Amino acid sequence: MKKYKLSQSESRFADFIWKYEPIGSGELVKLCEKEMEWKKSTTYTVLKNLCEKGIFQNQNAVVTSLLKKDEFYAKQSRRFVEDTFGGSLPKFLTAFIGGKKLSDRQAEELKQLIDENRG
Repeated sequence: MKKYKLSQSESRFADFIWKYEPIGSGELVKLCEKEMEWKKSTTYTVLKNLCEKGIFQNQNAVVTSLLKKDEFYAKQSRRFVEDTFGGSLPKFLTAFIGGKKLSDRQAEELKQLIDENRG
């Protein structure tokens, strides 16, 4: 699995693309000048890096996503659980809950999720 870790500025930039796609690269440059105070070269450098990571593509001066926002964050979450908890979802949930009690509603939602995804 590719690593998709983004810096804060890359994450903000990615959010612009996801929000406005498909977006012309010239329009994206103007948006980044206005919203992030970036120069044209900065926008194209960051775009190139994110395209090389397989998140976006720039074809015929039109930028679109190869990974939708929810897909991207799902991959990041899975990578985090793999790297930090050896891929163990129970260990992750134990750490996430951190000794707090689940509400009845939360427990029921988790049970339903487990039942729906049981192999």
